Amino acid sequence: MSGWTAAAAALLLCGVAPAACGAATGPVRRRVPAQNLTTTLLSLVILLLAQGYGRPAYTDPALVLAVLGPAGTLLYVRLLADQLAAHPPRPRSLLAVTALSYTAVPAVVLPLCVATGPGRAMVKLLVIGVLLVLGSRVAARAVTAAVSAGHGRTGPAEGMSDG
Repeated sequence: MSGWTAAAAALLLCGVAPAACGAATGPVRRRVPAQNLTTTLLSLVILLLAQGYGRPAYTDPALVLAVLGPAGTLLYVRLLADQLAAHPPRPRSLLAVTALSYTAVPAVVLPLCVATGPGRAMVKLLVIGVLLVLGSRVAARAVTAAVSAGHGRTGPAEGMSDG
């Protein structure tokens, strides 16, 4: 077991597992930010495993997850906007999740860039890192906007029907 795979295992056990548990259980106000954190941390685990196993092609699933993870969070925010407005996430917890994402991404991506060296693979790692940070920012802002807007609808969402 190399240092990269050990770091991936530690991040998986200490980061992804609690975040996934938060995304799977509890109130909506905890599930939506936890889902975003789970996809960010899981993408970082995939990057660490790609380096640990020496397989640069394994970074492609991390790239896909970096794009689709925030999109999934935005979808959940849109569908659950009324519930989020009724029971908003605590501002401190939302700030903590966002700060954890902002801290974890450079802490993983920059050492991977140093280990990879200059070239196309390093550019790919940097793009994934930027996508993860921007995705966390967009998702956090969407949750905040859904809470502040409140939507105030009593019927189904626009474009949806009851029957």
